[in-house]
Amino acid sequence: MFTTFSGSTRRPRQVNLSGRKAHAFGSPGTGAGSQAALDRAQQERAQRQRERDTLKAAKTLQRVWRGYSARQEVANLLRSEWDGAEGSSQPAAPYSSVEEALTQLQRLLRFANTRHEKDLSRIRRVGFRQLETVRSLGFPSGGPWPRAYLQLQRIVLTVLERRSRLTTASSWDQYGDFLAILQFLADRIPAETSYNAKQFYRILALVISKLWPESEQAAGMTTSSESSLKVVLDTVVSPLTKVTGYTLNAYEAFGYIILTLPILSSDSNSSLTQTFRHSLAESINYKLLANALATLFKTSGIHAHPELVDIANRLRLLSSFIYFHRYAHNFDNPEAYSVHKDFVTVVSLLLNSLPVSIIEDQSDSDRPDDLISTDAVNEFVKEQILSLVNQEGIGNLLSSSSKSSEACEDEKVDEARQLANYALALLRFFPRRGDEIRMWLYIGPSGAQGSSRNLPAIRYFWEASKRSSVFSIILRDSRAAIELLRSKPVSTNTVSENTQPGTMIQQGLWQASRQEADRVAAAADEWRVILVFLELYTFVLKVTDDEEFFSGGKDIFSNQVRDNALPLSEVKNLTTFLKNLGFTLYFNAADITVTEEREPSTSLGFFNSKTAEPQAQKQAVEPSVGGVPGLSLEYVKGLVTGLLRMVYERDSRRKFLPADHWLMTSRFDMTSFIPAVVEEEESRHKIEEEDAEDNEEEDDFDDTPQLIGTSRTQQQRRLERMQRQQRKASRRRYLQAVAPRLEILQNMPFFIPFTTRVQIFREFVSLDMTKRRGSSDPEAWRWRVLQRSDAPQTFEKHAARIRREHEFDDAFDQFYDLGQGLKEPIQITFVDQFDANEAGIDGGGVTKEFLTSVTSRAFMPTDSSDMFIVNDQHLLYPNPTAVEEAKEILRRSGIHDNSHEFRLQITELLQRYEFLGRIIGKCLYEGILVDVNFAPFFLRKWALTGGAGSAPNESGYRPTLNDLRDLDEGLYQGLHQLKTYNGDVEDFSLNFTVTDEIVVDHTTDPKKTKAVSRDLKPGGSNISVTNQNRLVYISYMARHRLQNQPYLQTTAFLRGLGSMIQPSWLSMFNQSELQTLIGGTSSSIDIEDLRRNTIYGGTYVIGDDGLEHPTVQLFWKIMRDLSDGERRAVLKFVTSTPRAPLLGFGTLNPRFSIRDAGNNQERLPSTSTCVNLLKLPMYQDEGVMKEKLLYSVFSGAGFDLS
Repeated sequence: MFTTFSGSTRRPRQVNLSGRKAHAFGSPGTGAGSQAALDRAQQERAQRQRERDTLKAAKTLQRVWRGYSARQEVANLLRSEWDGAEGSSQPAAPYSSVEEALTQLQRLLRFANTRHEKDLSRIRRVGFRQLETVRSLGFPSGGPWPRAYLQLQRIVLTVLERRSRLTTASSWDQYGDFLAILQFLADRIPAETSYNAKQFYRILALVISKLWPESEQAAGMTTSSESSLKVVLDTVVSPLTKVTGYTLNAYEAFGYIILTLPILSSDSNSSLTQTFRHSLAESINYKLLANALATLFKTSGIHAHPELVDIANRLRLLSSFIYFHRYAHNFDNPEAYSVHKDFVTVVSLLLNSLPVSIIEDQSDSDRPDDLISTDAVNEFVKEQILSLVNQEGIGNLLSSSSKSSEACEDEKVDEARQLANYALALLRFFPRRGDEIRMWLYIGPSGAQGSSRNLPAIRYFWEASKRSSVFSIILRDSRAAIELLRSKPVSTNTVSENTQPGTMIQQGLWQASRQEADRVAAAADEWRVILVFLELYTFVLKVTDDEEFFSGGKDIFSNQVRDNALPLSEVKNLTTFLKNLGFTLYFNAADITVTEEREPSTSLGFFNSKTAEPQAQKQAVEPSVGGVPGLSLEYVKGLVTGLLRMVYERDSRRKFLPADHWLMTSRFDMTSFIPAVVEEEESRHKIEEEDAEDNEEEDDFDDTPQLIGTSRTQQQRRLERMQRQQRKASRRRYLQAVAPRLEILQNMPFFIPFTTRVQIFREFVSLDMTKRRGSSDPEAWRWRVLQRSDAPQTFEKHAARIRREHEFDDAFDQFYDLGQGLKEPIQITFVDQFDANEAGIDGGGVTKEFLTSVTSRAFMPTDSSDMFIVNDQHLLYPNPTAVEEAKEILRRSGIHDNSHEFRLQITELLQRYEFLGRIIGKCLYEGILVDVNFAPFFLRKWALTGGAGSAPNESGYRPTLNDLRDLDEGLYQGLHQLKTYNGDVEDFSLNFTVTDEIVVDHTTDPKKTKAVSRDLKPGGSNISVTNQNRLVYISYMARHRLQNQPYLQTTAFLRGLGSMIQPSWLSMFNQSELQTLIGGTSSSIDIEDLRRNTIYGGTYVIGDDGLEHPTVQLFWKIMRDLSDGERRAVLKFVTSTPRAPLLGFGTLNPRFSIRDAGNNQERLPSTSTCVNLLKLPMYQDEGVMKEKLLYSVFSGAGFDLS
């Protein structure tokens, strides 16, 4: 093989020029050869370079020393000349001429050294002489003076900075003279001082921080402290009081440097502190301050300045900024400044950069130590920030909006964005006062000022929302919402002021184009406008009844209520937008949060505490929604979910939208939808089981101090606990990604057809049966139990003897302890008054008869306190006074509140409610229809207890005025008149109290009652109902009647219901759909469907010819001829309920059945409702059959009649 291109097979000769042996095991060279020569040459070269460096260093040292010596000689010579020129004149004597003053100043500037102690005396001397010269001669400050004064000012600032940074204690004597000189110079060159305001105020802040602790220790205001305070104050305000081209620069630096000083936001009672704060507020122009800070924050951002990285400093700046505005208006008339555009901008940006609820009722123990110092949130700070929440300021927020037609569209849009940002900031920062803020925005200006307002807030923000591009895009295409909702880390406002432009790329801070940044900012502003509108409209729907809602837009200027309503055509567009947005929030949640998953932050609420510290430029990637920093995706989900549900409920009660308006089936593959949801439910079960295991491990964790030497073990256990928490969070994110259909079914179920949801519900039940029993067949479960050793005990627990007329009591006594075991098949034996077993067909247990009997008995009115009562429409709801009545009866019988017997009786009452919830749940679980009708507001609580939904705060039950109408029509009418009353509401002499009527004796006629008064809010008896707070009164009254008063009863019932049917399953239905699940559909009875799904027995069994028995054919002919009411009566006669199953009679459990009952033509038809069996004699004549059938149906005949 040729190894080269020469064509020769001979190996080429190896030439070694290194001087070393080529053999691998040979000894290295001894220093001879070419390699050794190269090594020596390199060493010699390095030695020569070292010698050159040494020589160069020596020359540099000599040159520097010669220069230093020469400068010292020149400086000493200049000092001698300066001292000679100064002579023996008095230190504070003016110069004889302007020329002499300038010469001496320029000469000083040439040699002055801040490290030279005698030079400091010379600086002090020339400063005072310059001051006296100006006073006596009054020469102008033009020409060479500004430059000279600027140099002197820099020297003085350096002196002050050096002295402030000393660790030793400082006194006024070390600063006073130089501060006086600095004030003089600032007065002489205001433009130059303002241009360099950043350095000017930073050094002044150092001086003030150094001096103030000592000054505050002095008792009272002495003459010395007063003069010192005046010098400091005059120096601080000097650049602010003279208008130049750089005055706004001065206000900017003053704002983020001086206003962040602890002294200004201190709650100290020191007269020195208070005088300084008042004097400063008196001296500045608050409008210029607001304009400067607004411009600064919008152009460079808040975190770009080192002073504002600390949360405490931002809090101090906000409180001082508000104080200055309040001071300018004598702490009155907040509407005079709260509507100012720049004030709104500054407060919005600062509030959005602060943690939520650090002001409202938070103790020091609850405040994270690593976020903010305990002395930062003092009484002064709280007072200033809480002053933002007031009716005058918020109600007049829109009073300064552009009213003139000449205002361009861009101005109006920008104005709406700013106001929305402010309103949203208030709502997020003061969550506990959210309803008050919404109400004040809703009501608008109080008094005569309301006449100057063109549009109410709800209309104002709706018009702005409609015009936004975000609204238009999502309205057209739900898929476009993904990109609009994604976090936008792009920001041009987060680069530190100390960052050099050339270092941005090196630091990874590649800046997007200005056009892209502006687009992101505009989208974020549009989101704020939309979110504020959604907040307001949510509040409007809470206080608007159906009549007002459906009259919206017809007479827009008639009154305030209609002025705040939207026309139904616009509500349709709004719901389309919300549908598209809500669907994307849940179905595409994984795509929206893909950016956030890369970051370690958790996006808690509106502020992420973990990203608050100054981690350089990491603020640029703070999690956000749609470019709104700090906004939680869960908040947006809750807001959209809650509002959509409220509008959907209106449409459910009174249709105003197209039939298929709510469906989003086009976004799903409906052919595989049900199996996919069932698979997601199984995944959810697995995740819940894993969470339960982690919770058990976490419960076993003991965090108490251990023995010395075990810290490593404890650290390992803490690490494991953190890992468990991370796994739980990861599983939650995984479930969000893999179970989007389940998320939609739990939060926005109306996107899916009702029949599909019912099928899913039955699939969930079947899945749960299989999981518990191994099969949905009761006999299969009984067979499996028989194989166990505890079979007798198990069957005994699931069996009961039930007496007629005592069905509920007997069932409660024998089955309450079963708990969730009631899901399993039960064996019921009915006994009569003689304790003898009743005759009847046992189709595997008379479960249906048992359930219908128990529910009928439980809801039957009695002569004592009933568990459930009915409203004007005869619909059931828990007796709201049942618990209070029971307590009062126990008290009157001599049983004390704290006694064991008292607690036992009340506990048993609540257990009865819980058991009744289980019974209703058992009916739903087994698919057995019962003829029970609940009030809509009570069913809403079932649908809105949705377990682990993604928006529990907004999708949970909240009382409304319409719910109150279902409870008490008279109370509703009274509150409606109160809301729409045009006069002064105080004429009614109402306060924030409510009086409950409690029956204390059921044996008298009329029943003896007792009135109990309660406060609707703390101190409610002392708070009058006014025109301004009547909406709050109405909402509190609705909350008391619908939620607080029946809370114990409702909670117990829903707890029992939830033990049988998972709350997340119930959340798939609204109130009317739940009623259909309980009692069947109210649509006309489909006789053909019933006929197809009927089972025949005895003589009526269909033979090989496939023909029905003549009597059966006659029966179906009569059924077709009956009216719908008569058909329902027959159906109730056989099945105990007059309504058909939603999915048809094929799902009726047990099936509708007919069997023969002999040939006697005089015998009446009878039934066994436990198995839905009609026992029909073999009638020959149609008229006889019809007469006998209807007689039996309407005479109440039934079980055991034959």
